[in-house]
Amino acid sequence: MLRNYFKTAIRNLLRYRGHALINLIGLAVGLAACVLLFMVVQYERGYDRSQPDYHRIARVVTATRFPDNTEYNPGVPFLMADALRADYPGLTVGNLYASYGSQVTVLGRDASHASYDRKFIEPTGVFFADPDFFRVFHYAWLSGSAAVLKEPNQVVLSRGLAEKYFGSWQAALGQFLKLDNILTLQVGAILENPPAHSDFPLNLITSYVTLQHHDGYGYTTDWGSVTSNQQVYVRLPEGQSLAGMDRQLARFGQVHYDGERRQRTSHFLQPLSEIHFDDRFGNLGDHVTTRSTLWTLSLIGVFILVMACINFINLATAQAINRSREIGIRKVLGSHRRHLFWQMMGETALLVSVALLLATGIAQLCLPFIKHIDSISEPLSVATPQTLLFLLVTGLVVTALSGFYPALVLSGFNPMLALKNKITSAQIGGISLRRGLVVTQFAISQVLVIGTLVAVTQMNFVRHADLGFDKTAVFVLSTNADSVARTRQPAFKQDLLRLPGVQSLSLCSDVPSSDNNWGTNFAFDHRPDETFNLYLKWGDEDYLRTFGLQLVAGRNYPPGDTITGVVVNETLVRKLGLKSPQEAIGREIRLGSHRNPWKTITGVVRDFKTNSLREEIRPMLIATRSNFYSMASVKLRSRNLQASTAEIHKVWDRYFPEYAANSFFMDESINNFYRQENQLSLLYKIFAGIALLISCLGLYGLASFLAVQRTKEIGIRKTLGASAGQIVLLFSREFTLLVLGAFVVAAPLAWYLMQHWLDNFAYRIRLGAGVFALAIGASVLIAWLTVGYKSVKAALANPVRSLRSE
Repeated sequence: MLRNYFKTAIRNLLRYRGHALINLIGLAVGLAACVLLFMVVQYERGYDRSQPDYHRIARVVTATRFPDNTEYNPGVPFLMADALRADYPGLTVGNLYASYGSQVTVLGRDASHASYDRKFIEPTGVFFADPDFFRVFHYAWLSGSAAVLKEPNQVVLSRGLAEKYFGSWQAALGQFLKLDNILTLQVGAILENPPAHSDFPLNLITSYVTLQHHDGYGYTTDWGSVTSNQQVYVRLPEGQSLAGMDRQLARFGQVHYDGERRQRTSHFLQPLSEIHFDDRFGNLGDHVTTRSTLWTLSLIGVFILVMACINFINLATAQAINRSREIGIRKVLGSHRRHLFWQMMGETALLVSVALLLATGIAQLCLPFIKHIDSISEPLSVATPQTLLFLLVTGLVVTALSGFYPALVLSGFNPMLALKNKITSAQIGGISLRRGLVVTQFAISQVLVIGTLVAVTQMNFVRHADLGFDKTAVFVLSTNADSVARTRQPAFKQDLLRLPGVQSLSLCSDVPSSDNNWGTNFAFDHRPDETFNLYLKWGDEDYLRTFGLQLVAGRNYPPGDTITGVVVNETLVRKLGLKSPQEAIGREIRLGSHRNPWKTITGVVRDFKTNSLREEIRPMLIATRSNFYSMASVKLRSRNLQASTAEIHKVWDRYFPEYAANSFFMDESINNFYRQENQLSLLYKIFAGIALLISCLGLYGLASFLAVQRTKEIGIRKTLGASAGQIVLLFSREFTLLVLGAFVVAAPLAWYLMQHWLDNFAYRIRLGAGVFALAIGASVLIAWLTVGYKSVKAALANPVRSLRSE
């Protein structure tokens, strides 16, 4: 019997190969999309889950409360780790300091080697850690142990970095490196490469005691100084809860802080399981993925799968009338309903199995392109136990969802009616269900279409928004801010200004818009400290001119190596309660401690975007302070950028032969702010296209069903004088109403979801009616094109044959 069922299934698939092919395409594309989304979600959820006692590891973070907001910082004071060890002996506490843009020079066996031929800027940063950090986290050691980090000037390399610097990790042991041209380090141990999906890219780790003994990295014993680079991680003892430890940390601040900081500053634990998903703090890796994003991806996958199943039901029931005689004969010859039911389910399982194989191949072919929709750098494979299990379970679910209703309907045919070809829509559940399913499909696709239009429009707005400064053709070179580099910077600047392609240049600590947030407490006009932080950027007297910042009151600050005067932005003026920028001119401001001198405000600049457009503009101060100049920002004449940058690098090599040139264009750096939003926008485009494809297949299935069901009606209408155009209009009107009904369902849901997404941006588009009108217009047009073929074919059919078929 099984052999007979199998042969019948193959014959039916070949006989109705058009419908079978549509089903196969819909299922294969839907399953491939689901598999890819599953792999992305699994990858993102797997960050650092390989760590033993994953749920007992946490990061100590800082919250600073102000009257109008709370600021979060992943960093803590440098003394935090020692204080935690003293106050809570049961905790395992590890220090980790991250340094970005640091240069590594390979010296080899001779620590006095003076050649600078092999120098590198490590893109993932370099780190300082104490031995206890490796009691909190587990890493595999190829040689040596964390004990080497007890000694100063020791460095641990990952296998990959050791092979990059010395050819093999075995050869690296005992050799020397120079960090930032100020620290000579000896390789004391080798780690296995950290996992690719980890927020701790620990490839170069220097002993933390080295940091403490050198002032080049900002180490301080001031409890009021907090940098996001200095982080502390803890492993809780058995039986200690995160909530319990948080309550103890609330008291910790009362002991170690004084004055206003005691009231404003608190610390709590951020579980390791949340670090990759909490965008309040960020992490040491290359991106944060919020849980809402993963839920969005999962829901898109479920929707795509549901749409593919709806297609199958529509096409299978539309085909049911063609198989009524077969079912009637089988019943007359003794087949029971359950046998017919499982026969139909078997046919569905066969088709789903073929679709699964196709989907696996499609997914494998698409994997190299997955990096465009997610920050996944390592190669992935479909052939993993988790993915194969997902495919198996999904195949069973799809078979059940797709096959149950059609199998139930076909197996329930009355044999006498089936043999007399009198099966009608009443016997197969009518067309109301299929109409409802098509409405569901188009509602899902329209949600994705509206989401795509909103995301694309918002990202276009971001790309063309007025940032308050000129970002075009600004070429930035990161330099070291050590004393040796600073002595060469003035001459370096003058030589660059002589190049014909250079328009202006500023030595500075930071560009106007970046992820850097150097904040401090401050006082204004000899009043007590203000209740919000002031953010700082240091630049020479050409800073405003180079970046096109516009003064709205006063003048620029004069040149100097220390603070000679300060320029502030309009946001600070407003937050200070001043009525106009002019009122700020000549007033004095004090940064940090009450012992610091007061400085005069010489000018106010028009507000510029200090961070990404996700955030409000921060109150900002700009002034000269040459010991923090770590960038040379060069405004180029945009005639031949490539030739100009090549000339700049030649001058760099002449002045800084021992420093690697780390350069970028400012507009590219700003675009990196929105990498994840751009990826999400691309993902919406892809899956909106897939949803529309599957919806159109479903619409075609319903058109096929209606064309069969209304054969006699069409014949009568044509006999009574209806034209082909009127018949086409009859079909199109019905499908237009279905698409409009779907829009009524989709519009409120899409508005809610995209309004929530836009809330992530402080500066955003207005969600108006235009987006929704475009979405419904596109959907109606696509529906007309989809049903057009079947409508025209039905309208042009010979009415005599249509009436005889009844």
